[in-house]
Amino acid sequence: MASVSVSSRLNKAIHEHYMSLPQGDLCQVTYIWIDGSGEGLRNKTRTLDREPQGIEDIPEWNFDGSSTDQAEGSNSDMYLIPVAMFRDPFTLESNKLVLCEVLKYNRLPAESNLRSGCKKVMEEVKLYIPCFGMEQEYTLLGMDGRPYGWPQNGFPGPQGPYYCGVGADHAFGRDIMECHYKACLYSGVKICGTNAEVMPSQFEFQVGLCEGIEMGDHLWMARFLLHRVCEDFGVVATLDPKPMKGNWNGAGCHTNVSTKEMREEGGLQYIEQAIERLSKRHAHHISVYDPHGGQDNIRRLTGRHETSSIHDFCFGVANRGASIRIPRQVAQEGKGYFEDRRPSANCDPYAVTGAIARTCLLEMEEEEEEEEST
Repeated sequence: MASVSVSSRLNKAIHEHYMSLPQGDLCQVTYIWIDGSGEGLRNKTRTLDREPQGIEDIPEWNFDGSSTDQAEGSNSDMYLIPVAMFRDPFTLESNKLVLCEVLKYNRLPAESNLRSGCKKVMEEVKLYIPCFGMEQEYTLLGMDGRPYGWPQNGFPGPQGPYYCGVGADHAFGRDIMECHYKACLYSGVKICGTNAEVMPSQFEFQVGLCEGIEMGDHLWMARFLLHRVCEDFGVVATLDPKPMKGNWNGAGCHTNVSTKEMREEGGLQYIEQAIERLSKRHAHHISVYDPHGGQDNIRRLTGRHETSSIHDFCFGVANRGASIRIPRQVAQEGKGYFEDRRPSANCDPYAVTGAIARTCLLEMEEEEEEEEST
């Protein structure tokens, strides 16, 4: 029997009774933010006297940063600045989920607030209309730390039948995947697909197309919804890039990228130019593609299990063992997008999209300015 949390075994019928009680014109707003680890999410809820119609209707709030590794106890108040609002699929009615930026006492961005820097970059490149789609892989774990559905004293059969698999012996935890998908659709997260992955108990969902800063906002909210849904089922969703050692696939967050020029006729040349720029900054991108400066990706980017080597940059058409993949359809049509396969499952999407935009677009402008001045 898979190990599930004690809370998940509580009487859900009683819970449903209270959830169905009317709340009048009052509105519950849950504030969500990234904690000091750069990976964890925190949340707390307050009551507003009416339903907010937009993000501007939601007041700033604060929290104890000394309890989230974001401040010292002697000066612990941190600001929560609402930036994106979604419908709440858990408490329903007019209730909202609100993603927040975190500011320190001096109103400067907290160290784990990478959204602030990303937004500045996206503002500078907005004329290119950069669009992103991110493929979030995750692994379900029981409370005992073993992948959900795996034998307690052994291992399932080798990889092969689990990717997009069907059947009780091939798909472990489909209910969670489907509930998460519905929760995202209800909330307004731009989720566009999902599937079972290569390792048993591993799944993926895709978010996008999102323009600019919206990519990070929607992926972080989708992650929050995943953790909340898993909480109801009593299991854990881990974004660890290599949750199981050995001959098992790791977990990434493949990032699809395009600009207005790439999407138009002849766009392949702009894709190739972007890839050339990325090749020159491989080490830098590796350092920002996981929260620990590349240390997490060392375990995943080995050149095996559909990954490239962390030490080398390469690209190819339809090549899932490359750093950058150009989809076959893009190569045939001569326009579209490219896929950066290096980001880890636990990456910060603000760091990833910001770095890509800076390398591919801002540095291009700097090069052009230098050429004009010479």
